[in-house]
Amino acid sequence: MALLDRITEKILKQIDGAGFKQEGAYNLRHNGIALCHGDSEHIKIKKKEDKPGIDVYIDGRTKGEQVHIPVVVDASGMTDVVYNDFFVEEGAEVTIVAGCGIHNSGCNESRHDGIHTFHVGKGANVRYEEKHYGEGEGSGARVLNPVTKIILEEDAIFTLDTAQIKGVDSTQRETDVVLGKNARLYVMEKLMTHDNQTAESNMEVQLNGEGSSAQIVSRSVAKGNSRQVFHPKAVGNAGCHAHVQCDSIIMDHAEVSSIPEINARHLDAAIVHEAAIGRINDEQLVKLRTLGMSEEEAEGVIVEAFLN
Repeated sequence: MALLDRITEKILKQIDGAGFKQEGAYNLRHNGIALCHGDSEHIKIKKKEDKPGIDVYIDGRTKGEQVHIPVVVDASGMTDVVYNDFFVEEGAEVTIVAGCGIHNSGCNESRHDGIHTFHVGKGANVRYEEKHYGEGEGSGARVLNPVTKIILEEDAIFTLDTAQIKGVDSTQRETDVVLGKNARLYVMEKLMTHDNQTAESNMEVQLNGEGSSAQIVSRSVAKGNSRQVFHPKAVGNAGCHAHVQCDSIIMDHAEVSSIPEINARHLDAAIVHEAAIGRINDEQLVKLRTLGMSEEEAEGVIVEAFLN
């Protein structure tokens, strides 16, 4: 069992809500190398031979199991690029807990680019949880650029629960999904920016299979002078259903652009989008202030409830 230092343990508590343990199927990447990893009876993790990253094989007998693959970067000036592929067999049921935390105490940019590709077999059910977090007293930027590619075969289900907690100076998020017949996609994206941070999230969902469906919900809070851009796109290439919803709270001098896009290429493609940007409700603030909270405390409660 690998011994983890104080910074690594602290970051893991932020990005792995289920609690990281060195048991079962797991892989902890630290400053560009696999610090420790393990397999289970039904989940095998193998190091790639041609580029940095791992291949995760989840067999069809997997039921209710978790695999944890967090990334920690605490070396200032490092750029860590990793390619992870997940091969989920027909009928498997699994939760994949990922996420990346950067601790930067230096003056140089620290960056992680994670390219994750999911090949999900017929009737499989996958839940993917991903949290991003930045900290450190240094002036160097903390940059996270996740790329997520998902291919869903017939009757497959995929739940993407992704969150950027705080402390990430710049992020560009790219998500591409292809759905087969009767496949279902559920997305919950939560993001917070503050100070001069920037965040851009691009998502394209191709509903190719008859009876496929997608529900995409994005919630964000922009504070300080931060800037956010959201561009989710749903394309209906068959008889399908999709709903895209973007809700944002804007504070201080922040800027938010929400650009939901829907494209129906089939007579029976039913796609809906909604977008709303606004400030914190004054009535909610007044109500919480009457309970003895300061304005800052009341705003914190409202923001936390909105993102959760």
